[in-house]
Amino acid sequence: MKPYDAIRARLDRGDLVVLDGAIGTEILRRDLSWADHQVLAFPDKIRSIHEDYLRAGADVLSTNTFQLARRCFASHFRDHAHMRHVGAPGLDRKADTLLAAAVNLAKEARSRVGRPAAIAGAVTTLEWCFRPDLAPSPEEMREEYREIMTTMASAGADLILLETVNSIAEAKVGLEAARSAGLPCWVGFVCDEKGRLFTGETLAEAERALAPGKPDAILLNCAPPADAAAGLRELRAARKGPCGIYPHIGRFDPPEWLFTEEFPPDRYLDEARRWREMGAAVIGGCCGTSPDHIARLAGGLAPKKTS
Repeated sequence: MKPYDAIRARLDRGDLVVLDGAIGTEILRRDLSWADHQVLAFPDKIRSIHEDYLRAGADVLSTNTFQLARRCFASHFRDHAHMRHVGAPGLDRKADTLLAAAVNLAKEARSRVGRPAAIAGAVTTLEWCFRPDLAPSPEEMREEYREIMTTMASAGADLILLETVNSIAEAKVGLEAARSAGLPCWVGFVCDEKGRLFTGETLAEAERALAPGKPDAILLNCAPPADAAAGLRELRAARKGPCGIYPHIGRFDPPEWLFTEEFPPDRYLDEARRWREMGAAVIGGCCGTSPDHIARLAGGLAPKKTS
């Protein structure tokens, strides 16, 4: 049985699936910058984070690939000719190298711990995730997402976690690319305090638009717990299939993260129990959460959906 087969069966039964917590902010806790993902510079550190989440009880590991794409490097230059002229050697291929390395680190962690978790290739919007107005054209998105998803599939990811998506249009293109690469896909949307996407679109509209692409789950992430819960409420009213939630805790302090004490693990578990009662089948954590938060979820949430 492939690792994701067991996860899909649990979703079909309505059982709880525990997603891991933050990677980027956990790097900060361990006294590194997250600016270059660190998968080549400090692979042992990244692998150890994955291992800690597995030992905490995560059923799905997400790769350390948030906003990792060719565009992320090219956007620092006037154009590709300028990048080749003044940029570091190999920037054209750096994204693919880092994507594959990140998937391999998660796989190595799974092997070392011996827990049969699924590896989710984490992919987000091609431009900044809180700014849908910056999104590239559909044609550009289609080409770039195809590159990313193909690399993830070739490296051995079990599914795609298309996360922090701010518009229906980009979600549709990303979902299509994941399916074309032969991978199941979860789509995670970021929403505002009213439970709407940053474009003003509703989650009911998102559910209808994505239905033909058959996402295995739709989730809310990278918003404060109350905002993400508002989105979950709207989503559950519109969707019969699996839903999930993994909010952030703390505040964004560009370019990194401000840790706060508002949601220690016990309080986060209290919130998660309410999300479970609302019908969340997948629960984890985004920026600011830690292996301690995931351990509390794995140990403190009912394994079966209540109705």
